Amino acid sequence: MSATPSELPAGVPASSDTQRTPRPNLMQIHVQSCPNEVAVRVRPHVRTMGSLIELAEGSARKLDGWIERNGWAGYDPYDVRAHPIFMKRDPSVVEKVLRGTLSRLEYRAPLLLRKFLGVEKAINAKAMGLFAKGYLDLYRALQDDRYLTKAQEAIDWLDQNRSNGYSGACWGYPFDWQSRVFIPKATPSSVVSSIAGNAHWAFYKLTGDRRYLDTCRDICEFFTTDLNIYRIDDSRICFSYTPIDHFRVNNANLFVAEFLIKVGQELGREEFQQLGLEAANYTLSEQNADGSICYWGGERGEDGHIDHYHSGFELRSLHSISRLTGEERIRAATRRYYRFYLDNLFADRTLPKFTPRSTYPINIHSCAEALLCCATLSADFEEGTRYLINAARWTIENMQDESGHFYYLRTDRRVNRTPYVRWGQAWMLNALGTFLELYGRTM
Repeated sequence: MSATPSELPAGVPASSDTQRTPRPNLMQIHVQSCPNEVAVRVRPHVRTMGSLIELAEGSARKLDGWIERNGWAGYDPYDVRAHPIFMKRDPSVVEKVLRGTLSRLEYRAPLLLRKFLGVEKAINAKAMGLFAKGYLDLYRALQDDRYLTKAQEAIDWLDQNRSNGYSGACWGYPFDWQSRVFIPKATPSSVVSSIAGNAHWAFYKLTGDRRYLDTCRDICEFFTTDLNIYRIDDSRICFSYTPIDHFRVNNANLFVAEFLIKVGQELGREEFQQLGLEAANYTLSEQNADGSICYWGGERGEDGHIDHYHSGFELRSLHSISRLTGEERIRAATRRYYRFYLDNLFADRTLPKFTPRSTYPINIHSCAEALLCCATLSADFEEGTRYLINAARWTIENMQDESGHFYYLRTDRRVNRTPYVRWGQAWMLNALGTFLELYGRTM
């Protein structure tokens, strides 16, 4: 994984995007005691934000060491589902029995099943976007040039591995996947492309190199030209998940909206800003009375699906849009949603629950999003700081292996230690980088 990065300006000054909002004095905030329902390793000295920063730095270095040994490629929770045994429509009775048997084997022995079916490790574009941004944040926080080298390697991989045949820059998953429609391998996704775009945006803001801004512009062209746009009325639209489907997925729609608004402001492209605001208007119109927003557009209240990490995606996008636009209605909607999130998606202000009704499984994706969401929103909504401290400490002490990688999930009975790269390692490196970049240099 060694590579020489492109030259970056020495002593790059912080741009306006990197200036920090003053943080509260957190040194005396103490963490909650851990709930009794999960066996945990508690280190008594991890009681303040200062000691948590030290713990997070050590965690990030351990994870980086694991990534260095493993490489960029890895397994994914969804890669095995691309095997013909799982993808076939209208399977026979025998095939259904075989599918059920293999599903149980995946639960018990996920790595063995992948070897048995010949599923190969792959580099995932979403993971590379998360790695690029995560390593760049670690570089900014810790001033270690090795992290800049790895960030550059990840962004270069993205530039060399775009999906072909579309109007702008875009990326997809390295496997087929079956949602409500069949999505072939490498079909560009709004979510994957926005995450890759955020990495390019971060590089542009750090270096001032307009090549990265040009890529951000090209991603906006993909969003506005190749994605399907569902228009509800004169002020509301929803972007599809991919060019193939006509889904209305709120977190994907907000990823696109936030990216269009910030890039549009930077470029002076009013059409990008207007489409982004109309997309945000659609998802805001989907907000439930309790503040929550369901995964699928058109679903409401108890009939809709809500989980931890998609809620965090939506919250972080809304928070950024509220800052970009300065609109009080969006800030108020974000505050209501964040209150729902803190009240319903944590157990004992510590454990990132899977859904409002179910604590388990405790998924590493939820843990990473708890860090990302609470760290990102804490500048404006300090009530989440205690949750941030508790969740970060619990995740590092209970979800990270001694080898450095993070476990896939915990139930109330067992731990699945599978080191999925995109799902666990990339999201946690991104989360730790964000946390340390926001807090590490302020203490």
